[in-house]
Amino acid sequence: MPSLKSVLAAVSVCIAASVVSSASQAETWPQRPVKFIVGLGPGSAQDIAARVFGDQLSKRWGQPVVIENRPGADGINAINAFINAHDNHTLLFAASGTFTAHPVQYAKLPYDPGELVPIARVSSTIIAVAVPTVLNINTLSELVALARKEPGKLNLAPTPGTTEITFDYFLKATGITMTKIPYSDITKALADLSENRVQVIVSGIAVVKSQVEAGKVKLLVTTALKRASMVPDLPTAIEAGYPSLALDGLIGLFGPKNLPAGTAERIANDVQAIAADPAVGARIAATGQQIDPGGPDVFAAAVEAQRQSIAATAKALGIQPVR
Repeated sequence: MPSLKSVLAAVSVCIAASVVSSASQAETWPQRPVKFIVGLGPGSAQDIAARVFGDQLSKRWGQPVVIENRPGADGINAINAFINAHDNHTLLFAASGTFTAHPVQYAKLPYDPGELVPIARVSSTIIAVAVPTVLNINTLSELVALARKEPGKLNLAPTPGTTEITFDYFLKATGITMTKIPYSDITKALADLSENRVQVIVSGIAVVKSQVEAGKVKLLVTTALKRASMVPDLPTAIEAGYPSLALDGLIGLFGPKNLPAGTAERIANDVQAIAADPAVGARIAATGQQIDPGGPDVFAAAVEAQRQSIAATAKALGIQPVR
C-alpha cells in the first residue's frame, strides 16, 4: 500500500503537470485564425469594437481575427452559431444584455447558458434617457413629475431586452405610466423623438448623439453604475435618486467551456493591454461605449450580477415568459 508521502508526491506532480499543460496551451494558442461572432450587423457599436480589438489582437497573436456578423432573433442567431462551432478558436463578442434577459422571456431557452463562458470584459455601452428639447425637461425628476401629472400621455420608445425591462421597473417604482411605441429598430425612433412625437427614448447614447449635437434632444441621465467619461457632467440614475434605473451595458468576449483557463487569462490580459491605448479608447468612445476591461472572474461576476438583477426585476413586474 503506497504511503501518504508517496500519494501526496504523486498529486503534486499531477497538479504541476496540469499547470504546465495549461500554460503551454496558452502559449501555443491560437494555432489558426480566430473568429469573433457578433450579434449585431456591420457598423453597429459592437461590430466596430469587435473589429478594433480584433485588429489589435491579430497583431499580438500572429493570426487573423475574422469578424462574422450574425444579427437577429434577440441575439440567439449569434449564440447558436458560436455554440454549434464547437471550436476554441471561435469566440462570441456580445453584450451580456443580449442573453441575461432570455430566461425571463423564453419558457424554454433554445441553448444552454452554461455554454457561454465569460473571458474578458471589453467595454460598456452607455445607455441614456433622452427627451425632446422642446419638452423643456432638464432632469429625470422633472420627467417623473410630468408623467405623474399626465398619466399615459408621454410616448416611450424603449430598447427591447434588459433596457426595456429595467425601465419598466423604473416606471413601477415611481408609480408613473407611459405609452410604449414599439420600433423594430430603435434608431427609427430618433426622428419621432426630435419632432416630439415620442417624448422619451431609452437607448445607447450613440443612437441619439447626432440629435443631441443638433440641439433637438436632451440627455437626462445614464443608467451606468458610474459616470461616463464621454459625458462627465451627466448624472447617473443612481445619482439622480433613481437606483431602480441602474443598468450597465456590459460588452465582452465569451468562449467555449473547453477553452483552457490559461488561454482565457491570456486573452483577457491581451484585451486589457490593448484597452490601455488612448487611441483605442477614443475609437470606442466615438461609438457610445466606454472602455471598461476586466478578466474572466471580474466579467463573470458582472454578468451574473446583471442576470440576478434582471430576474429579480422581472419577478417584481410579474413578467412571464411568452415565447
